[in-house]
Amino acid sequence: MDEKVGAEQAADRIKEAVRETYGGIARRFTEEAERPARTSCCGSAPVKQEQSSCCGPSPARQERSSCCGASQTAVTDTAADKAAGRFYGADDLAGLPGSVTEASLGCGNPLAIAALQPGEVVLDLGSGGGIDCFLAARKVGPTGRVIGLDMTPDMVKLARRNAKKMGVSNVDFRFGEMEEMPLPDAAVDVIISNCVINLSPDKDAVFAEAYRVLRPGGRLSVSDIVVDGDLPQYIRGRLDAWAGCVAGALDEAVYLSKIWAAGFERVEVLSRDYATVDEAAQWDDVQVVAVGADGRQVKDLVAEARLSPADLASRIASIKVTAYKPA
Repeated sequence: MDEKVGAEQAADRIKEAVRETYGGIARRFTEEAERPARTSCCGSAPVKQEQSSCCGPSPARQERSSCCGASQTAVTDTAADKAAGRFYGADDLAGLPGSVTEASLGCGNPLAIAALQPGEVVLDLGSGGGIDCFLAARKVGPTGRVIGLDMTPDMVKLARRNAKKMGVSNVDFRFGEMEEMPLPDAAVDVIISNCVINLSPDKDAVFAEAYRVLRPGGRLSVSDIVVDGDLPQYIRGRLDAWAGCVAGALDEAVYLSKIWAAGFERVEVLSRDYATVDEAAQWDDVQVVAVGADGRQVKDLVAEARLSPADLASRIASIKVTAYKPA
């Protein structure tokens, strides 16, 4: 088989696995919204959705988790302690419905470094249920505009439903791939993304497209997952580990070099967060959850690859990166 054809087929399989995984998450929220609420002698009570993170849904009342491990704080039912509460302040989450906050699948808060201004046009790569788009819409105001781009039709449907529910008019959710963005050249002022670029099998194309659609002087502000060194090929080759934000994560230096190679300047890592996991921790002590086509957990994959929880935590980080297109 031709090497280029083989690479393209592998990329298509990765995208399909990611699309199916996150489409399933979106469908659960959409179907729940369309289902009549449960009733009891005390009235109607909505069914509680699962908590979610960049690495998939984790059941309510369990420890907070990320790709890299868990904190010791129990999840409660307050707005600030929903899935999004790990990365956003209570003021940010105020007024957002559960179908937005509980469908938050990120690994950080790119808006914390984006410095959005009224009137700017913002593009969110992998917009999911729309949380970053809705928060960005507040900052750019009625004279600004936010475009959410997602390759999963069910996520686009969920985000549009959320926008209608909230009455937000300056956000436009579009179906498309970040390797071929359906936007003209120099169309946006800012690009944000939250734990999505690591899912792409062609990150060079993503950063090249980001450079193309940004206006001169525009900026890139992303949160994403990177690794320190490399991961075993056993993990790199797993589709479920790709969908779980692990297999596609690059070494940080390689990730940054791709941003530079696309033409960006002033590329800077503003924060780097590792999970804290005790050296003696066993897998049963750590909640590491990943979405996957077969529902397997990342901890199963890394355990089979003979990595300890501490090994995983020391190799995987969530970073916030900014970069600028020359004026």
